[in-house]
Amino acid sequence: MNLSFDPSSPAQIETPALASYVFDKDDRIEGALAALDRATGGRLKRLAESGELTGKTLEMTLVHDLPGLAASRLLLVGAGKPEKFDGAVLRRVAAAALRSLRAKSVTHMTFLLREGERNVAGSQAVTEGLLLGEFDSDFYKTEKKNGKVMEAVALAAGGGAAPEIEQGITRGRVIAEAQNFTRTLVNEPSNRMTPRILAERAQQMAREAGLAVEVLDEKRIAEMKMGALLSVAQGSSEPPRVIVVTYTPGQMKPGAPVLGLVGKAVTFDTGGISIKPAEGMEKMKYDMAGGAAMLGAMKALAALKPAVKVVAVIPATENMPGGRAQKPGDVQFAMSGKSIEVINTDAEGRLILADGITYAKQLGCTHLVNAATLTGAIVVALSNINAGVFTNNPEWQEKVLSSARRVGEKMWPMPLDDDYRELIKSTIADIQNVGSGRGGGASVGAAFIREFTDDTPWVHLDIAGTAWLDEQKPWAAKGPTGIAVRTLVDLAMSLS
Repeated sequence: MNLSFDPSSPAQIETPALASYVFDKDDRIEGALAALDRATGGRLKRLAESGELTGKTLEMTLVHDLPGLAASRLLLVGAGKPEKFDGAVLRRVAAAALRSLRAKSVTHMTFLLREGERNVAGSQAVTEGLLLGEFDSDFYKTEKKNGKVMEAVALAAGGGAAPEIEQGITRGRVIAEAQNFTRTLVNEPSNRMTPRILAERAQQMAREAGLAVEVLDEKRIAEMKMGALLSVAQGSSEPPRVIVVTYTPGQMKPGAPVLGLVGKAVTFDTGGISIKPAEGMEKMKYDMAGGAAMLGAMKALAALKPAVKVVAVIPATENMPGGRAQKPGDVQFAMSGKSIEVINTDAEGRLILADGITYAKQLGCTHLVNAATLTGAIVVALSNINAGVFTNNPEWQEKVLSSARRVGEKMWPMPLDDDYRELIKSTIADIQNVGSGRGGGASVGAAFIREFTDDTPWVHLDIAGTAWLDEQKPWAAKGPTGIAVRTLVDLAMSLS
C-alpha cells in the first residue's frame, strides 16, 4: 500500500474518501471539522444535532457527495471521550476507517489528522493503524469473495508540518511492517512453518535487513548440551533449531547494555504425551508467537538503528507424542546443568526458554526479555486484554512497562514471590516443570524460567491470551496480533 502526505486544504482534496475522527463531547464539530463544516454549509453540525454523529468509540458515519467537498465520501469515525484519547485509540481509528472503506470497494483514501496529532507521533500512529488494518489472515483461500485492496492512502493535516508527518509515516511503516511480518509467520499452518522453515524465513529476513544470523542445527544443539530443548524435540521427526539474530550498532558506549530477546517458538504443540484436547488444537500453530515477535522486533530495529546491541535467541521445535517422546516423570538436564523432572510434557515452553536464556547470557546479554504463549492460566487471570509481566528486577520491569504504555500495548505486572519456587521443588531433581499444587500456573511457569536467569535483569511476557484474536474486530482481522513487537522496539530505542 502506497502512503504519502498531501499538503492540500482538506476540503479541496479530490479523493474517493476523506476520513477523520470525531470526539464524543458536546462541541463535536471543531477545528479541522469546523473547517469542513463551513465548506459544506453547516451540514456536519446538523448531523451532530440530529444525533446521527455522536463520536462514540468506533461508530462510523459515512456521508456521500457533500456539497463543498471535493471528496466523494466523508467518513467520520468515533474517537470516544477526548480525555481517553491517545495514540492507541488513534491507531485503532485509522485501522477501522481503512477496513470499513475497503469493504465498500474503496481503493484510495485520504486520512485527515486533527489538531494535536499533526506531528511525528500522530502520523506514526495513523500509519501503523492503516498498515495493521490492511492485514488479513486468509492467505490460502483460492477463491476470495472479498478481493478488495486499499492501494493508496494519503495523510492530510490542513497545514501540519510536512517533515514531521513524513517522518512519522516512515517510522510507522517500519514498525507496522515488522508487526505484520510477525503476524504472517504466526498465521502459517504448522506444515508450512516447521522449525527449519522458520529458520529459513529468519535467515532471509536477516539478510535483507543487514543483520547477522546463525542457525544451530540438532547436532550443534546436542553438542552445546541443550538438553531441555532436545527433550521437547525428541518426540518429533522434525529436528529443532536455535535461531540467533544479532544487531550491532555502528558505535557502542563502553559498558552499554546488551539486550537479549528470547522467544518461544513451538511451531506446533500437541502437548506431547500429556496431550491436549482435540477441540481447538489447530490453534496451537500460534505457539511460536513469542519467537516470531522477536524476529519482527529485530526487523524493525535493523531499520531504526538504536545505539545498543540486541541479540535475539529463538529456540524452535515441535512438541509431538511420538514413540521417542519424553514421558511424564523423565529427568532432563538443561544447558545450565540444572536437572528438571518433567511432570507434564505440555509445560514445554518453559523448557526450551531455559536453554534459550542460558545461551543468551553466554552470548553476552546483560538484560533479558522473553516472550511466550506460555500458560492458559494467564488467560484465566487477564483474559485476552493484557499480557502478563513477571520479573526478577522491578526497575527493569518498569522500563518494559513504560515502553508498553508508550506504544499502547496492554501489559500487567504479575506476582513472582520467592514462595512460588517452593511449588516447583522436585523430590528427585533440582526442579520440576509444573507446580505441586493447583492454582498460580502463570506465576509457577515464570518461577521456573527465573531459575535460569541468575541475577541478570529479566522480564517474562506471557502472551498466551493476547497473541491471537478469536474474532474479527473493527480494527483487526481474526488471527495473530503481533503483540510485543512495538514494546520491544520502543524498549531498545529507549536504551540507546
